[in-house]
Amino acid sequence: MTEAKLGPEAREETWRRLGAETFDLVVIGGGVVGAGTALDAATRGLRVALVEARDLASGTSSRSSKLFHGGLRYLEQLEFGLVREALRERELMLTRIAPHLVKPVSFLYPLQHRVWERPYTAAGLFLYDTMGGARSVPGQKHLTRAGALRLVPALKRDALIGGIRYYDSQADDARHTMTVARTAAHYGAVVRTSTQVVGFLREADRVSGVRVRDVEDGRETEVHANAVINCTGVWTDELQRLSGSRGRFRVRASKGVHIVVPRDRIVSESGLILRTEKSVLFVIPWRNHWIVGTTDTDWHLDLAHPAATKNDIDYILEHVNSVLATPLTHDDIEGVYAGLRPLLAGESEETSKLSREHAVARVAPGLVAIAGGKYTTYRVMAADAVDAAAPDLPGRLQPSITDKVPLLGADGYHALVNQADHLAAQHGLHPYRVRHLLDRYGSLVHEVLALGDGKPELLRPIEHAPDYLGVEAVYAASHEGALHLEDVLARRTRISIEYPHRGVDCAEGVARMVADVLGWSEETVRREVEVYTARVAAERDSQTQPSDEAADKRRSSAPEARALLTAPVG
Repeated sequence: MTEAKLGPEAREETWRRLGAETFDLVVIGGGVVGAGTALDAATRGLRVALVEARDLASGTSSRSSKLFHGGLRYLEQLEFGLVREALRERELMLTRIAPHLVKPVSFLYPLQHRVWERPYTAAGLFLYDTMGGARSVPGQKHLTRAGALRLVPALKRDALIGGIRYYDSQADDARHTMTVARTAAHYGAVVRTSTQVVGFLREADRVSGVRVRDVEDGRETEVHANAVINCTGVWTDELQRLSGSRGRFRVRASKGVHIVVPRDRIVSESGLILRTEKSVLFVIPWRNHWIVGTTDTDWHLDLAHPAATKNDIDYILEHVNSVLATPLTHDDIEGVYAGLRPLLAGESEETSKLSREHAVARVAPGLVAIAGGKYTTYRVMAADAVDAAAPDLPGRLQPSITDKVPLLGADGYHALVNQADHLAAQHGLHPYRVRHLLDRYGSLVHEVLALGDGKPELLRPIEHAPDYLGVEAVYAASHEGALHLEDVLARRTRISIEYPHRGVDCAEGVARMVADVLGWSEETVRREVEVYTARVAAERDSQTQPSDEAADKRRSSAPEARALLTAPVG
């Protein structure tokens, strides 16, 4: 086992190893499927490298609904296998793999039709409750109209005739993905971000590795491997073209937009799930906020920066306001984010009808591609991807064991929760703050707090973003692979969606906190703040535009934090 510290000093060593060693597998893509694939391969005893052009979880894996869920709507589409698999994964996450990161969350399903709807929905939820086997969340509970309104006073009285409360679970997707990648590094994987694949290596008719560029300084090197796995989600087709091999399946990008509003704008003790004419709308508790979404529309523009339009935001507000006694307005919105689902392109033209099943194929000797699926089933997808590479690997492939491998921070977490008051007293913090840290870092909390030794200012809340401590920003850069201000504000913390200023007000303060760790000059600090501020301005501007094309044009006008990135296919 190796050091799981993804700090700047490890970058030189990982670059050397990429060029010097021959790997069993090179995984392209640092989203949850790529990180999961690296972890799966490393724990089977394979030599594995993971390369990501931007940051861990910088695409879809930081922009989901942040749920580990079976997918209630897939029951209606009769995708029982998918639901069962997802519920089993939810259970594993809650109990063994990531109890520090994945938490139960309650939802109210409001009933609006007499006679048929309650038994129909109850039957579906009964399946949902029982399909996953053992359960660490409560089963469904039926409520009268009065009972439902007590649970969710924010609802209009005439919006429902009763309700059913059920449970799923949620996680900070970007933090979970980063933790999966760090766990892979802990078991020996070489994990490197800002490392873009610019070409494929071939020996005779087989793929034998990749050519990569460090997009921080422009260096290039060749990485040799027995097999390459393409885990790039919505970029699958582009990488396929770059490899020169024909794809077995095509991926369609479907845009999902979410808005974030303050907790006090919706008076409720539970999340909500609402049916719309196209799919479902969730109102999800998120610390002292609500996340409301999502939309489901085709997207054919910039894959790196999908833009939310005014129409997307209006759609969400219109649907949630149809049941709220006090409607939400544009002024209530603290944050907005848009992500792309990598759906397998099928016959159907409606993205909400496309399957969330995943597909894996050995598209050429030495090259495997995996796409589709949903965040919740990343571990199953990862195991399938490694299995598909077996013909290209020397020796016998061991079976997947990631169902038995806790993520970093899971071991000892429950004991630390019981000791939170003691830990808080030790560091002069409020116990509430320590519990918040435990739910983000688990038993790694000692490493985080140690950065405040002799630097008491780092144990204070970040100015203009008081939900986070200074040590969290420093730890993001020293241990969690953050290389740019955007990485810290948008993914290691969620400041970019949790505050109305979207991180702009604390950008300079945070940049100065991480400058020493990352070796930034005064000029670099200024540039990082300018690039981040321009990103936020472009996103705000895009969210006032009526169409995808207009929004995309405004969003893509902002500079890239990683200036040397090139389009995947030249």
